Amino acid sequence: MNHTTSRLRTALLPLLAALVLAGCATSASVDPASIPAAPAAYKENAATAVVAAVPATAQAQGTWWKAFADPVLDHLVEQAGANNNSVKVAAGRLAQARAILRNTDADRTPQIGLSGGAVRQSNITTNRVAQTTVTAAANFSYEVDLIGKLSLNSDAASLDAKSREALLRSTQLLVQADVAQTYLNLRALDTERTLVRDTLQAYRNTLRLTEVRFREGDVAELDVARVRTEVASTESDALALDRRRAELEHALAVLVGEVASNFAVAPTEWSTALPVIPAGVPSTVLERRPDVSAAQSTMQAAQARVGVAKAAWFPTFSLTANGGYAAPEIKDLFKVSTQAWGIGALLSLPIFDGGRRQAGVQNANAELDIALANYREQILVAFKDVEDQLSAIRLLAEQSEAQSRSVASATRATVLSDSRYRNGFVSQLELLDAQRSELRNRRQALQVKTAQYLATVGLIRALGGGWV
Repeated sequence: MNHTTSRLRTALLPLLAALVLAGCATSASVDPASIPAAPAAYKENAATAVVAAVPATAQAQGTWWKAFADPVLDHLVEQAGANNNSVKVAAGRLAQARAILRNTDADRTPQIGLSGGAVRQSNITTNRVAQTTVTAAANFSYEVDLIGKLSLNSDAASLDAKSREALLRSTQLLVQADVAQTYLNLRALDTERTLVRDTLQAYRNTLRLTEVRFREGDVAELDVARVRTEVASTESDALALDRRRAELEHALAVLVGEVASNFAVAPTEWSTALPVIPAGVPSTVLERRPDVSAAQSTMQAAQARVGVAKAAWFPTFSLTANGGYAAPEIKDLFKVSTQAWGIGALLSLPIFDGGRRQAGVQNANAELDIALANYREQILVAFKDVEDQLSAIRLLAEQSEAQSRSVASATRATVLSDSRYRNGFVSQLELLDAQRSELRNRRQALQVKTAQYLATVGLIRALGGGWV
């Protein structure tokens, strides 16, 4: 009895050692001090305190574009959500990651299968007549997760799927913002085209007046040449704006998944509302931004894979069982006398592999370092994006006010110069200078307005899809 017990203990020593060492194959730890700390407040919006929050992958961004109160924009964004190919690629990658997770989880469950076959064989050395053996059996296998390798694999695959889900939301937000900004640029161009064409008409009127005065001998031919130059130059500007508008329209077609040849956005007055930014924007930027959440999940998956790599140093323990029938004839296959069964346990421990396991651990640690650096970078970029857009909105508001005063002064100068020119008090050159100044200031004002809209969209994107 004592001899049997001793043999059993000897046989179980590797298994007991594996159980003792199981806690060693855990995922790697990350020093919290290595993660950038959230600032106390945004530099460009000191009234809002920044709260350190855990990224929320599944947090919906909402229909933020409806704040612009533009039905055409609403339709384009919804069309892009359904048809944009970048979104479809991201959705496909998420489906892939979920399938890999299901495949990984399957390794943790018992594997059961059925087998059957027929073999005809003979033994030449014994001169036996060829015999046929028919078999039917059920097989069972199960790997015991002593070290936690299988669970760490599942954790890593689950975090990969979580990262892909966040990247899908990030892609959706990026496409929505691109559609909104491209559309707003298109509407700004429509307004600028109208402005340039109105100015072109004014130049043409001036040209007709100058030509009449030239024929009457009141002005020199040089005056006519100057006005003709302005007319031709402004016509060139108008055509350049037409070309740019066509390019933006084609870009919108790609974003919404349409063939450019079949897609058009009719020119119309720019009536899109500019949303009012609240006094305190959301401080939970790390909680809302899906790209930050994706980077965090990727880092956590890399941590788990360090544990998987370490687990390669420890034994694996598998249980197997099979049972079935084997007979020389099919009619005898399921008789009691043909039954056969077996159970087994396999403990496997690699001894020498030429440094493969050590290289695997080193590779996993390097992947973790890369993922951690990417996560830190994503946090820094997130706060930079918010600060960029907050400063842009603040400064553009001040610039818009200054530009409005400039437009009013330039418009008044044009009116006065036109009146004085018609009455012969000033030269035609002074009128052209006033008209050029007014056009330049109006176009600059339009550029500032466009930048305000684009910065608002940029802030929404930087905050992860809105401020509510």
